[in-house]
Amino acid sequence: MTAPAGQSAAAGERGAAGAAAAAPPAAAVRGVRKVFGKTVAVDGIDLEVPSGAVLGMLGPNGSGKTTLIRMLLGLTRPTEGSAELLGHPVPDATEQALPHVGALVEGPGFHPFLSGRENLRRVAATEPLLASAQIGDAVGTALERVGLSDAADRRFRGYSLGMKQRLGLAAALLVPRKLVVLDEPTNGLDPAGTRDVRRIVAELHAGGATVLVSSHLLAEVEATCTHVAVLQTGTLVAAGELSVLLEAGTGGLVVSTPDVDLALEALRGVGATAFAEGDGVVVADGGPPTPEVVALLVRAGVAVYEARRRRARLEELFARLTGEET
Repeated sequence: MTAPAGQSAAAGERGAAGAAAAAPPAAAVRGVRKVFGKTVAVDGIDLEVPSGAVLGMLGPNGSGKTTLIRMLLGLTRPTEGSAELLGHPVPDATEQALPHVGALVEGPGFHPFLSGRENLRRVAATEPLLASAQIGDAVGTALERVGLSDAADRRFRGYSLGMKQRLGLAAALLVPRKLVVLDEPTNGLDPAGTRDVRRIVAELHAGGATVLVSSHLLAEVEATCTHVAVLQTGTLVAAGELSVLLEAGTGGLVVSTPDVDLALEALRGVGATAFAEGDGVVVADGGPPTPEVVALLVRAGVAVYEARRRRARLEELFARLTGEET
């Protein structure tokens, strides 16, 4: 959007930022419910996956994560409610959205007697956005990206669980995607494989793609995701920006210092509520702003090593929201 004549460049930038913020979600479900016989797998969930975000979907086993993903991808039809993928209703218009979506759901399935490369070539031949002349290069690039180049010509039946996961991830990355959906992508991977997944997610995010990751590895979600959605027994108990959720209800400023007693004396002398914790002090919300706190401590002769907002770890947030130990 172009700013009117005479409008400042800063105003134009704010307008562009607003337009980006108003971008439609990459995926959304509204009032979705899925019932299998007498079992309610998903019960009335409303959720949007912001365009350009990396959203981590968390929840105990049986919370409905995979069922929700399957409804988003048009693999199963909701009992009630609606789903939308890249602006198209699913499952009725999945053929318009799916070419732009890469997915790894419930583990990869390939021909056991074919090699990894041959399996991937067969998948590539079904990609509507990939010309036949491009298949060889696309397959080679995808195999290299997931670290399978050396094992590409081995039969799939001889692959370890981690190698099978890598091949499934390669299939999801054969062409540039607007949305990538990964259901437990680190299942069976060793630490090096887990780092590869983290790198790939970061590359996708930097390239402007939206990523939806279902995972039970909270540390990985905390390290890679910008947003989270927490499910329990088929319902959505929390969703939003990860940083906002982690900071909610855990306020305060943490100051790392070896001079705890001196810091407490200085802070309490100006009426701030402060207490010792770990290797420093915590200054409760409602007191002086952070720059004034730091300046006050320095003037009082306190050695300030670090000052940061206090926030929960994702593990603590997950346990609090689900009522389960992690």
